Amino acid sequence: MIHLWGALAAMAAGTSPLTDYLAKVQPGEFFAGADRFGSPQGDPPIVPVYTGSTLKGYVYLNTDFSSATGYSGKPIHVLIGIDPQGVLRGLKLVDHKEPIVLIGIPEKRIVEAINTLVGKGMRPVASGAEPLPQVDIVSGATVTVLVIGDSAVRSAVKLIKSGRLGGAAGAGAAAAATVTKTVDMDRSEVKDWQTLLGDGSIRRLHLSVADINEAFAKSGNAAAASHPEPGAPDDTFIDLYVALVSVPTIGRSLLGEDGYARLRSQLRPGQQAIVVAGEGAYSFKGAAYVRGGIFDRIELLQDGSGVRFRDRNHTRLGALEGGAPDLPEIGLFTIPPDFAFDPTEPWQLRLLVQRAVGARDKAFLTFDVGYTLPDGYVRREQRAVTAAEQPAPAGAPGPAAAPAAAVAGSDATTIQDEPLWIRIWRSKSIAIGITAAALLVLTGIFFFQDALVKHPHTYVWVRRAFLLFTLVWLGWYANAQLSVVNILTFTSALVTGFHWDFFLAAPLIFILCAAIAAGLLFWGRGPFCGWLCPFGALQELTNTLAQWLKVPQLTIPWGLHERLWPIKYVIFLGLFGVSLYSVAMAETLAEVEPFKTAIILKFVRDWPFTLYAVALLAAGLFVERFFCRYLCPLGAALAIPGRMRTFEWLKRWPECGSPCQRCAKECPVQSIHPEGHINVNECIYCMHCQELYHDDHRCPHMIQVRLKREKFEALSSPSQRTGGRGAKPSVTVDGRPVPATAPSARSPS
Repeated sequence: MIHLWGALAAMAAGTSPLTDYLAKVQPGEFFAGADRFGSPQGDPPIVPVYTGSTLKGYVYLNTDFSSATGYSGKPIHVLIGIDPQGVLRGLKLVDHKEPIVLIGIPEKRIVEAINTLVGKGMRPVASGAEPLPQVDIVSGATVTVLVIGDSAVRSAVKLIKSGRLGGAAGAGAAAAATVTKTVDMDRSEVKDWQTLLGDGSIRRLHLSVADINEAFAKSGNAAAASHPEPGAPDDTFIDLYVALVSVPTIGRSLLGEDGYARLRSQLRPGQQAIVVAGEGAYSFKGAAYVRGGIFDRIELLQDGSGVRFRDRNHTRLGALEGGAPDLPEIGLFTIPPDFAFDPTEPWQLRLLVQRAVGARDKAFLTFDVGYTLPDGYVRREQRAVTAAEQPAPAGAPGPAAAPAAAVAGSDATTIQDEPLWIRIWRSKSIAIGITAAALLVLTGIFFFQDALVKHPHTYVWVRRAFLLFTLVWLGWYANAQLSVVNILTFTSALVTGFHWDFFLAAPLIFILCAAIAAGLLFWGRGPFCGWLCPFGALQELTNTLAQWLKVPQLTIPWGLHERLWPIKYVIFLGLFGVSLYSVAMAETLAEVEPFKTAIILKFVRDWPFTLYAVALLAAGLFVERFFCRYLCPLGAALAIPGRMRTFEWLKRWPECGSPCQRCAKECPVQSIHPEGHINVNECIYCMHCQELYHDDHRCPHMIQVRLKREKFEALSSPSQRTGGRGAKPSVTVDGRPVPATAPSARSPS
């Protein structure tokens, strides 16, 4: 398998990594008897494949035409061979970072599953005459296989529709484009459940136990047939309902006025949403969306393309309006804006039904719920067809004849012409806004730290709340956990050729990196390590809970502590050296960070990785932030440039370190030297020392200041004066007034 860096370098340079991957394969792996590749053609590129001078077909990279992001959050790259007739002739998995495949499932099983697409003709699929073909499912890697299969089919359909294989794909659709259909947003009324079900606004799929057992018996899978669904034949296996609730009448009827208004405020112009509801023994949601954020049991299909929903597209509903039955499972799904969905055209919701046939193996069947929006909701308008919209002649040449962006409609063309990173940023606008707001809050905390730490109780809860946000939303939900791999990739790009497009493709990571880089000049590594690192937040919050439960805390002797913290610098330098040879190898070694296990995969991983992460957290119950102190290579990488900070925000008294040791003893990560100065390389900017700095009941310097102030106030108080005008102030000893000249009454110094 090719190293990831080959792809990254090509992407950073603004070109497809297709040619890099082709250097690792042979033409005969895609077309029997083929002996050479031609020159890349078009953008995105496709490469002709020849036997001698005879054209056999083309090879392209799936991710140039369609997204294919799996559990890892990184692209799954597949080379695809397709002939001029639109038949898939070969698929080769060339690069991925799927942890499930890297660690648990043999890659051979994944390859065998996706190879079931070989020999499938994609032209009927592209025209809508046939449904999307399905790959064989691999138990334990369902989502990964579905993502690969979906990407392969969608990319082939997009290529065929572009006309680059030759022929007149899409001509019929273009010729009929004189009539445009849109949803009539002016028609809005409220109907009851039975009326909506009767006129087709709600579509239903009902499967009994007998239906599902019969379907598996006819599938030819003897193992599946021998494991029938328990229950009476007439028992409900699943009763599934589907409705397009972005249509005003349907939405108001099922969601209620307030629910529909909320939905409209969340949808972008042209974006649609559906409700899926069900009851019975089988759940249409399953459990994969909990582990990996993808609903793998349902798929929306239209015109040869399909999309699966992620947890970010889903809202759980408790009930539906309009006299709907009491359904235990209801989900509101917004259709991703990058999926070209036309609500006025027929579409299907595909249900994937799985049956366990062994300890690990499963069998699968699919059932479709067809949906066509009733004509009463559709507005039709006549319009002229421009010359640019006329279909290409049937004899027009193939790859060079039409640009890849000439797909289906002006809106789709506009979206496809945009750089990928712009489309990604647009799709993540809400997450970007939340992240930006959190950074503004954190900046305010830092700039007004003196006022905040003077109220320790309030500050402690502000900090805990921010850490909880960092862990739950930034880490577990948004997966915005920085890694030392980000640093290694950035430095490698500086050497090999830096381009913004590649780094802008991950908006939250980019924003955090930019904020942390700016923060290094002001506060060093503290803003990230102490506030924005989800795993660091997890360590601190679990240690806080441990202290509340009276778990004994261990203090590492200073001499040993001082010799342990360089370990993380050694780890970082080792990873940096390896990255100069191979970033892919450095990525593998970067598993010394438990971030992927604990934050990205939420502990759903092979047991050695989970055990390692849990062991580090367990150590952190006794030694606060154990991993941060001694092992974190990312902390070490940030500490090095952090020494360039130009401001000193942490205040110290002359007595700090000599004779007072309170801050040094109470520092959660022991970043304060016994002689009193703060080691900025180790400081996580928790600001506990600043709480003490201003506390006139715990800081010895401030205690002296408070006592002097109180004595001065006592001497200046009118109640302590002995007489009228000109009387000398007095103090009290044991409750008795004593003249100011008495030996026991000392003037404030």
